Amino acid sequence: MVNPQVTIVVVPRERFSYTRESLESIYKYTTVPFKLIYVDGNSPATVQQYLQEQADSKGFELIRTNYYLSPNRARNMGLAKVSTKYVVFLDNDVIVSPNWLEALVRCAEETGAAVIGPLMCHEEPVHEIVHCAGGETHVIVDATGRRRLREKMYKQGHKVADVLPKMERIQTELCEFHCMFVRTKIFERLGMFDEAMLNTKEHLDFCMNVIQVGETVYFEPESIVTYVPGPPLEWTDIHFYMLRWSDAWELASLSRLREKWNVAEDGYFQHKYKILGWRRKNTIIRPIARKLAFGWEDSLLEKGWVFGLAKVEKILNRFLTARHARIMRQQETFVSSSKSELKQTNVLEV
Repeated sequence: MVNPQVTIVVVPRERFSYTRESLESIYKYTTVPFKLIYVDGNSPATVQQYLQEQADSKGFELIRTNYYLSPNRARNMGLAKVSTKYVVFLDNDVIVSPNWLEALVRCAEETGAAVIGPLMCHEEPVHEIVHCAGGETHVIVDATGRRRLREKMYKQGHKVADVLPKMERIQTELCEFHCMFVRTKIFERLGMFDEAMLNTKEHLDFCMNVIQVGETVYFEPESIVTYVPGPPLEWTDIHFYMLRWSDAWELASLSRLREKWNVAEDGYFQHKYKILGWRRKNTIIRPIARKLAFGWEDSLLEKGWVFGLAKVEKILNRFLTARHARIMRQQETFVSSSKSELKQTNVLEV
């Protein structure tokens, strides 16, 4: 028996309806030994049943909650169970390719990197369009003395067939959480993921922390992974999608990033505020508006429906976010009470 060096931690990204395709690709294309920890944050009944069946048959560890999880919270739940040399964080809507994990392990062994990102692609057909091939993420100081955030992803939108032959393994600054390979010991220095980063730019925060303590981030083009975004394929995805990309979560995440790294609220952040909710608008609202406008794309009728639906959705979004916050507070109170009772019981037994 070979002891696995790698644990794969799968967490929910924005929907559940791509669970089967993603999980099947992991078992089809991963040939090196690995452990799998699957974090299931309140998936619908059919997905829950599928995951339980797969966990029973394949022997991976399934962590289930009856409430939705923010990405970093889900990653921390999985990370707490990891005992291997390396850990790979995967979103639940990715498709991996042959040799994907072997290439990442090889890169880690040859470079000593703390974090490695693959050639990340997006959308179907898979492995054809580049999403991220490494990039930049650091703080610069401008001529006026302001600290400003610099972020840039390389080769986004390019065809893989055009750029892959020219790519090579390089040290970089940026890797996304769609697929992130990490040397587990780094968490002894950095601690767990920052759960105040609720839904966006948490990869920037983590990569900058890694580099700040003198460790390295690498890009490995021999590993190719694709994430497949929505629109949500089923109605059971809508609630989680709206929470995952809620205005409140995004504003809180941007505020945390700005304050943590002491950067100016410049054009970078102003642009983010201006387009707040764009995913929900494009993925949920616009398709509904188009149907109500009899398919007349970009017509005044469609634009009118988008405007009206967006106002209603904003109200619903605030309600869903506030309700989830109450659920999480109740959960934290319950956990705190349980720990207190356990502590008292242990004292009495002693």
